[in-house]
Amino acid sequence: MVPSDNVAPPPLDVDRILADPGVRIVVCCGAGGVGKTTTAAALALRAAEEHGRRTVVLTIDPARRLAQSLGLTELDNTPRQVKGIDAEGSGGELHAMMLDMKRTFDDVVLQHTDPAKAAEIFANPFYAAMSSTFAGTQEYMAMEKLGQLHARGEWDLIVVDTPPSRSALDFLDAPARLSRFLDGRMLRLLLAPARTGGRSMFSFVTAGFGMFSKVVQKVLGAQLLTDLSGFVAALDSMFGGFRQRAEQTYRILQARETAFLLVAAPESDAVREAAYFAGRLREEKMPLAGLVLNRVHRPAVPDLGAAESLAAAERLAERGGHEGTVEVLRAHAVLAQQAVREQRVAARFTEAFPTVPAVSVTAQPADVHDVDGLRTIGAALSRE
Repeated sequence: MVPSDNVAPPPLDVDRILADPGVRIVVCCGAGGVGKTTTAAALALRAAEEHGRRTVVLTIDPARRLAQSLGLTELDNTPRQVKGIDAEGSGGELHAMMLDMKRTFDDVVLQHTDPAKAAEIFANPFYAAMSSTFAGTQEYMAMEKLGQLHARGEWDLIVVDTPPSRSALDFLDAPARLSRFLDGRMLRLLLAPARTGGRSMFSFVTAGFGMFSKVVQKVLGAQLLTDLSGFVAALDSMFGGFRQRAEQTYRILQARETAFLLVAAPESDAVREAAYFAGRLREEKMPLAGLVLNRVHRPAVPDLGAAESLAAAERLAERGGHEGTVEVLRAHAVLAQQAVREQRVAARFTEAFPTVPAVSVTAQPADVHDVDGLRTIGAALSRE
């Protein structure tokens, strides 16, 4: 990656990160569609094969590309060992899993309530909706799962492929959003009857809110309001635990054992998102290890510029009899122009964060769909 004015960022030493026993978590983050899942899998594979680490990669990618590339028929909420990797000499292991948002939520409920209360929660329609589709639940449950994996102490390295959200910051914001939800005025009002052993939710709202309750009932419906009341009352004893675990995981993400890798493509939106995330990590004092710029285009003859290539193509075309060479020169010109555009886009990040190390990965001729492809990406990340 060569920014404008020939000011290059410091090189990112991926192998140093993967081999460091003090690094226990690598978080791959960035905009959607930039290759986070492939990058996370390639890093995890390299950590196991080359550095002998017992590694688990956690993906939140519903497209199941990770399972396919690792030769697994399926991935679920339980880590599965990947067979056939070349780690005999290093002694490493590779395990993979895909976040099941609802199952993770169910496991949290089972761990922190008695069986009767858990059955009550599971039967509540509002819980069914929230655990499957509620905005922010996926990001928060990714944090829960990361906290669980870290607490178990079974892994030398946990590699996290963050959710394909509208904004990569949703992953970091999940604990704060949950805390705001738990501390919100409306929720405290909903919890009041359950905590005081008072009247039913419906009568409480009617008595306490007057005309407002009629509006709420019209918008939500009396049954939904009742379901919400039951859900809130049933989970009341767990709310403190939710917040405590979220804050604990957040502190882990701030610790030196964590390394954030921003993943981007040389496109304006992706680089802008990466820069925004880098600024946020700096504000939150979280350890940003570097930038991975995926799908970079490099001409085979970098010293031959687009203008020179087009001029040579025109001269040969006038002479005739060199059609193949003319097409090659014109194709090279297009690629050279694209490479220059990508360098300018990438330079926007480097100009804003000149001390952040970076590594670029050349665009592959085909999608990565197997372990050999992941090895190729891992080698490119490590500048082999």
